[in-house]
Amino acid sequence: MDELLAVFAQEAREQVAALEAGLLQLEDTPDDADLINGIFRAAHTVKGAAGTVECDFIVAFTHAVESVLSRLREGEISANGDLVALLLACSDHMASLIGVLEAGQSAPPEELAIEGRDLKHRLETDWLQAGGGAHPAEKIEPVQTSGGGLVAGGDCWHISLRFGADVLKSGMDPLNFLRYLATLGSIDSLETLTEALPPAAEMDPENCYLGFEIRFRSSADKAAIEQVFDFVRDDCELRILPPNSKVHDYIGLIAALPEDPLKLGEILVRIGALTQAELDEGLTRQTETNAAPVAATADTHPVHHPLGEILVEQKVVQPEVVEAAAAKQKQVADKKAAEARLIRIQADKLDRLIDLVGELVIAGSAVNLLASKAGLADLTESTGVVSRLVENIRDQALALRMVQIGETFGRFQRVVRDVSRELGKDIELVVKGGETELDKSVVEKIGDPLMHLVRNAIDHGIESAETRQAAGKDARGRLLLNAFHDSGSIVIEVADDGGGLNRDRILQKAIDKGLVPPGQTLSDNEINHLIFEPGFSTAEQVSNLSGRGVGMDVVKRNIQALRGRVDIHSEPGRGTRFAIRLPLTLAIIDGFLVGAGRASYVVPLDAVVECLELQLDSDARNVLNLRGEVLPFIRLRDLFGIEGERPVRENVVVVKVAGQKAGLVVDQLLGEFQTVIKPLGALFRHLRGIGGSTILGSGEVALILDVQALVQIASRTEDQRRSSSAPLPRQEAHPALLSGPQT
Repeated sequence: MDELLAVFAQEAREQVAALEAGLLQLEDTPDDADLINGIFRAAHTVKGAAGTVECDFIVAFTHAVESVLSRLREGEISANGDLVALLLACSDHMASLIGVLEAGQSAPPEELAIEGRDLKHRLETDWLQAGGGAHPAEKIEPVQTSGGGLVAGGDCWHISLRFGADVLKSGMDPLNFLRYLATLGSIDSLETLTEALPPAAEMDPENCYLGFEIRFRSSADKAAIEQVFDFVRDDCELRILPPNSKVHDYIGLIAALPEDPLKLGEILVRIGALTQAELDEGLTRQTETNAAPVAATADTHPVHHPLGEILVEQKVVQPEVVEAAAAKQKQVADKKAAEARLIRIQADKLDRLIDLVGELVIAGSAVNLLASKAGLADLTESTGVVSRLVENIRDQALALRMVQIGETFGRFQRVVRDVSRELGKDIELVVKGGETELDKSVVEKIGDPLMHLVRNAIDHGIESAETRQAAGKDARGRLLLNAFHDSGSIVIEVADDGGGLNRDRILQKAIDKGLVPPGQTLSDNEINHLIFEPGFSTAEQVSNLSGRGVGMDVVKRNIQALRGRVDIHSEPGRGTRFAIRLPLTLAIIDGFLVGAGRASYVVPLDAVVECLELQLDSDARNVLNLRGEVLPFIRLRDLFGIEGERPVRENVVVVKVAGQKAGLVVDQLLGEFQTVIKPLGALFRHLRGIGGSTILGSGEVALILDVQALVQIASRTEDQRRSSSAPLPRQEAHPALLSGPQT
């Protein structure tokens, strides 16, 4: 696919997304004129752009959609659930047609073509011929303007006509023109002007001295009315002012124009508010006026008369229409100026840049290590400057990949609408934190887990309207999507106000499936997390929404693949909240380097709270008293089976994730370190507590610790200790100011 088609496809999909978002809002606010105009503009833009790339099958289908939206904008039909549902199906079909073009096909496949014909038939039968109001035969047959609008019949055109003196000599009869004008409509009133009549003694019977002011009711457009006087156009003064009701139509047409760089006069001609002859006359008058000599003074400057003012003075267009055209012209100019400051780049080029920045970080670490070993002050200072610059480059490069999650959230408006209707539920989707940014690669991979959670909340979480009302709740359910930053991570919440998790039922299902031995005591949190087990489902019947036990398992695996975790909080009768915690980026992080034995490990710096020196009795059971707080800890030596004697002095790195603290006992604290994350191979994915690897400046490989998993291991060990009623260790750990971060 060439570059032009690629740009068209990308921009067309953006317009289709805007169309869908507008339709979803239209269902709640069917009388919002600005919203309807925005929907019309989106469809019109897709149609115009498709014509530019000569994609006839998109043009043909979108034209039918645009025609219905035109009737909706003109007030001839009203928006309701049936119309919105049909237009949403049309927007889906438009997206499919764009996919056909992206695939390089010259026509849609037969199945898609049949679907398009069916949608067009429904549009034409239900909404273009008779849908939504009176049958067209009951109205005055509208005449399409050159700009695509319809002339309203509520008031009249005003025609100001002054015949030239030589009209009669040319064989023209002024009354014949008025009779011909009457064939296009009806003359409501006609005033004959006689102020040009000279005294009787000076009158020439071959000259015409008459003028007319006419109120004309017609569905014809301005160009058609002007054509009545084509034969005498050069021998008369003709002013045609549209009816007042037409002003709103013209402004709507201006708003619907594509984002083309047009001059003000071209805009007015395109929408039919001005004829080409009127524009030519206005430009001539502007040239003559600007060229007229001005009395010389000390402050004399060239005088420029805007075309809009001249057209209004000539009474050929209303000032409101001129203002709207000028605003459109400025809007297009501003957009073009903004686009001139932006460029589109392919995602793979950006990924390659991030890879190169990662290699630069590794190379910079190697240089810093060599400078430190050399002991040269000047070299150390220079490498320090380079390190700061590399850090700035790293931050800016990562910022290029940061995108707002609001676009991902916006996709669920349609999902919630369709699924809730299918289940017969009334559910409101509330979106918060859409401006929160995270790495593009994370956004691309979080869509499927969110989809499962949203559909699960609609199907299992939120009750039917009858059940809710019986429980004293609002009949309309509420589903919340929220995102925010927390301690160097992003938290995405999916919360509902439904009935909450039925823990007794979940536990019984787990026992029946052999996931939990009968009689085993589990905490509420452990019972909640049983829903993530493979094949687990509490649905009584299998449907196209749930019951097969594969959705929540996919959620857990996909989130773990992103080095994330999901927590569940549920209250019976009040609802359930799923909180997904993810790293902001999957490429480069700030780390804290520690050592255990001969191996090096990296702890994400955002999770580090403080560092302590560990001094415990030999009977300590992996728990220390941190200023009155019980802190479970794990030794990296024990966890990873590192052989050799423990050092006399051991250190504890206190880490915190999602409100939970734990300690990591290490041999050495090696300081802060910029870490380029390298994924582990499939062979090592089963390892607990390892989130990736990196390359040190010395060329050695260091493992990146999965702090979330380690905190869970330490907390589980503490829970087991408490269940055995073991006493706390008597001796406290003594804090020491070490070369690590302190809080």
